[in-house]
Amino acid sequence: MNGGLPRLVASDLDGTLLDPEGAVSERTRRALDAVIARGIDVVLVTGRPPRWVRDLPDATGAHSIVVCANGALLYDVDEHAVIDHAPLPSALAVELVENLRQDAPGCRFACEMTFQFGRDTDYPSRWPIPGDTLLGDVLEMVRDNDTTKLIVRDDDLDHDELVRVVQRIVGERANVTHSGYGIVELSAAGVDKARGLRVACARHGIALEDVIAFGDMPNDLPMIRSAGHGVAVANAHADVLAAADEITASNADDGVAQVLERLLGL
Repeated sequence: MNGGLPRLVASDLDGTLLDPEGAVSERTRRALDAVIARGIDVVLVTGRPPRWVRDLPDATGAHSIVVCANGALLYDVDEHAVIDHAPLPSALAVELVENLRQDAPGCRFACEMTFQFGRDTDYPSRWPIPGDTLLGDVLEMVRDNDTTKLIVRDDDLDHDELVRVVQRIVGERANVTHSGYGIVELSAAGVDKARGLRVACARHGIALEDVIAFGDMPNDLPMIRSAGHGVAVANAHADVLAAADEITASNADDGVAQVLERLLGL
């Protein structure tokens, strides 16, 4: 950014742009509207699947193309269409599930396959289950489909231990990340939020050094590091706080809005 205004604002959602209740505060919406009025693009970059972002461009004023599933796909909300997808190949997803079940038998699995969600019958879900959810054996689901994101849980393990176990078993074959909530997420090797942001920037004709990016969890680290200016909210994971160029207030205190207001002189 070289001390000037960014050409694009990229922001994570949960724990970052959204308040603790998962809403867009009035202050944050005003700041985003002011950014857009200055001709600066706003792109949402999230671990959420497409079905969980349908109303957010309207709520935030952001561009309708959202980076979803930790960078594995770009979703056009207006057209309800995926315009870029980098899934886990089916054969590799099968191999990973088999290896994890063998070496970490407490693991239970869910999977995102573009617009479809599937889970093991005994996978414990924290959120309402979509009516069209595939229930059964995730191994068979990923055998038949390319997988946008594979999700791993083991409620008998501490979260940090689960991350270490999955990383050890998976190695370099896939990208391993997490955003808390007791789950670990697997994407194709090289697929992360930085990858999704690069694709979005290419569509906008914007260089990464002209991007300001906001995040809070380890799945935001690649984006924070690749942007011209990376900002962590005060409630962020310790690794994100250490990597960021700047630390702002928490999401409960409109930390993203505070930085944008300062940049625009509001």
